[in-house]
Amino acid sequence: MARVKPIALDPIAEARRQWVAHGWVDAADGMTTVTSVMRAHQILLARVDEALKPFALTFARYELLTLLSFSREGRMPLSSAARRLQVHPTSVTNTVDRLEAAGHVRREPHPTDGRTTLVVLTDPGRALAADATAALNREVFRDVGIGSDDASRLAAIVTRLRTSAGDVTESD
Repeated sequence: MARVKPIALDPIAEARRQWVAHGWVDAADGMTTVTSVMRAHQILLARVDEALKPFALTFARYELLTLLSFSREGRMPLSSAARRLQVHPTSVTNTVDRLEAAGHVRREPHPTDGRTTLVVLTDPGRALAADATAALNREVFRDVGIGSDDASRLAAIVTRLRTSAGDVTESD
């Protein structure tokens, strides 16, 4: 994967210095945290995109295929998929449209609720999810750029942030 050439001056550290110099001391840690997390998101997303490129998958499509592969029967209502992926139903519909056109999922009517549509993983979709997961495990997830202990601590900190935002409950 092509990496960005490092620069001598850390722009986030410089921004923090400027925040403090301008008298925004009470917001400097927050600005540094937000900016750092957003930059880390860019870095990780670029790595994920690179790993998924050979499979012609976006991360959103990968997530849906994987979610379906983890379900007991490889199927679930579109509304459940949206809720579990924490995205708007329109986003799931768009993702399903793309995956369906590629033959990785299909839509079926719910057997007992005529108002509900199920998204169903096809055999090629299941194989694609497995292959893409192997690539992500190998190229991204096994080494995110920090040690295992730091990765666990970071995940716990981010979970607290998500909990405080109402994204998850403490019991999740």
